Amino acid sequence: MNDSEKQENKINSSENQSLDKPITPFRCFMGASISGALAIAAYLLTKSIVETYAGIPISFDNPMAARIASTVRTLIMGITTMATFVFVMVTVGLFALGIQLIFKKSNSTPES
Repeated sequence: MNDSEKQENKINSSENQSLDKPITPFRCFMGASISGALAIAAYLLTKSIVETYAGIPISFDNPMAARIASTVRTLIMGITTMATFVFVMVTVGLFALGIQLIFKKSNSTPES
């Protein structure tokens, strides 16, 4: 084996180790809390952008420039809103997965 093959085997073994970690309720709730924090931050950013754009009217003499400005504002607000809801859905999904794993563990343990 040469050096490049050894490095490739090390990389593959480290990737397998990270993929072999079990999914636990703690990891689900930790991921949900991180995603929830990002959702809150994205919501506050979206709210700030919308309030800023609401307070500054578009005032151009050229109608084409006004349309472009309006389109850019709409795109920016849409992207931040979409990011907010993506993080919210990830939070809900991870939280639900954690609850599901808790119920699966309690159902799979034999009662004596």
